[in-house]
Amino acid sequence: MGDAGRHRHPRPRPSRWRAAKKGGPHAQALGRSRGGFGTKIHVCVDALGLPVRIALGPGQQNDMAPACDLIDGLAAQNVLADKAYDADRLYEKIIAQGGDPVVPPRRHRKRQHAYDAVLYKERNRVERFFSRIKHFRRIATRYDKLAANFMGFVTLAAIMLWLK
Repeated sequence: MGDAGRHRHPRPRPSRWRAAKKGGPHAQALGRSRGGFGTKIHVCVDALGLPVRIALGPGQQNDMAPACDLIDGLAAQNVLADKAYDADRLYEKIIAQGGDPVVPPRRHRKRQHAYDAVLYKERNRVERFFSRIKHFRRIATRYDKLAANFMGFVTLAAIMLWLK
């Protein structure tokens, strides 16, 4: 091995210091999930399916991670969510805020709790919201590299829905 080969790193890549300085991929709400490299949009909608609060997270982030922060301070008679949000701390927070949790229990729970199955059918309003914002191509494909820019366009799409 000559002098030139001795100083080279076997796998050249940016240093960890440089990635930490920029905040890394988590700072830009990017992460690997089953669908590939992407971002999760966490949203809280009202009874009409219009967004009240929006948060971004990396693709591999658990759905439950930002849930308590999203509903913090919101007064709601009923809070509808899917099985991914079946956690005791979320239940306690909803009840403490004067609401009623309508969340089907997970199979692994030792004590299965009851929920209003008829009211739970209204949860599709959140899915309709996601369907409507994905009509904006920039959101559906996440062209923006920076989380702040992407969040700006998600907010703009939410405003457009409010104005309809």
